[in-house]
Amino acid sequence: MLISISEALDTSVGALLGENMMEPETDTLKAISEKLEVINLQLAQRKNARRRVFHGLLILLCAVIAVIFAALAALNSSYLSWDYSDPEMAVAGTILHGLEWLFVRIAPIIFAGAAIGIFLTRRKE
Repeated sequence: MLISISEALDTSVGALLGENMMEPETDTLKAISEKLEVINLQLAQRKNARRRVFHGLLILLCAVIAVIFAALAALNSSYLSWDYSDPEMAVAGTILHGLEWLFVRIAPIIFAGAAIGIFLTRRKE
């Protein structure tokens, strides 16, 4: 019966019987505080490491886009001089032209987004 009353009142049976309740010692609070401090430091280090990796990936993305643009400029759309009377060459040239067209249209937007991301993920001191 005491157990059901203690569950209903959200108190312990000892408190219902009038026993002295021991206060949590300051040593245990200090130990918990130190453990929480260590956990907080680990979480901060993990967040910083994630930010550095993301920053590096954005820089790599910008570099890859720049290299592909340079390669496309150096090739100067060589497929334009192909003989399109051959059906296989016509299909290959059309696919290359489509990919180049898509890249030239989409890559600047991705590059700008990555540049903004690089700016936002830089180390703030």
